[in-house]
Amino acid sequence: MNLESLLKVNPVLLALFAALFTWAVTAMGAAMVFFFKKINKKVLNSMLGFAAGVMIAASFWSLLNPAIVMSEEMGVTPWIPAVVGFLAGGAFLYGIDRILPHLHMGLKIDKAEGIKTNWQRSVLLVLAITLHNIPEGLAVGVAFGVLASNPEIGALTGAVALALGIGLQNFPEGAAVSIPLRREGFSRLKAFNYGQLSGAVEPIAAVIGAYLVIIMQPILPYALSFAAGAMIFVVVEELIPESQTGHETDLSTIGAMLGFATMMLLDVALG
Repeated sequence: MNLESLLKVNPVLLALFAALFTWAVTAMGAAMVFFFKKINKKVLNSMLGFAAGVMIAASFWSLLNPAIVMSEEMGVTPWIPAVVGFLAGGAFLYGIDRILPHLHMGLKIDKAEGIKTNWQRSVLLVLAITLHNIPEGLAVGVAFGVLASNPEIGALTGAVALALGIGLQNFPEGAAVSIPLRREGFSRLKAFNYGQLSGAVEPIAAVIGAYLVIIMQPILPYALSFAAGAMIFVVVEELIPESQTGHETDLSTIGAMLGFATMMLLDVALG
């Protein structure tokens, strides 16, 4: 099937397929737990840094910049949807972060965030990881939802580039989830299941994002900016701090630079 044929496919369906791809890559990364019992801290930090770099680049090149361009084409003051949507996305993730019970890797259960519960440590760990993937799924869905009002090759290739970039960073992210869970005492199979399950929210979020954009097309620039704000919140709140733990912070910084460059290459070359 060529690109012109894909433009005739329902954007919600395309968003679903793209997010299923990113979920599958997460599962592939999580499968590394069958080959490795532990992961070197330097490697883990580098992978987290790479994921952060990809998400930062995607937030601008695939989301904020298109939102600004669309606002200008719609005759709207371009900075308004970008700023309002961006801050709303951050506020949305902040609200979830404050409400959803979750526990970051390596912390004791009394350090769990969100509403206090008696849930098991494993559940809280997976919920923390799942929180990362909500904005990624939204971003993919919104990007493909653009096709409903702008069925052009450039918009399609841009959405594909975003899905590829998120999928690329999901591989090390999946490994960074399942292997530490193995170190926490989980069996390999259980660690893999939890690792891949963390990405299951992406197809759901993608379908919701695409559908909302299609039925409310005037909000498209706001939706793109919203997804960007949500992703940046996750990067600054969790990925960067976690990647900078330890003494080899240069490696995580280099990983972030490489991740940004990779996503920028994908978006500029394909989009």
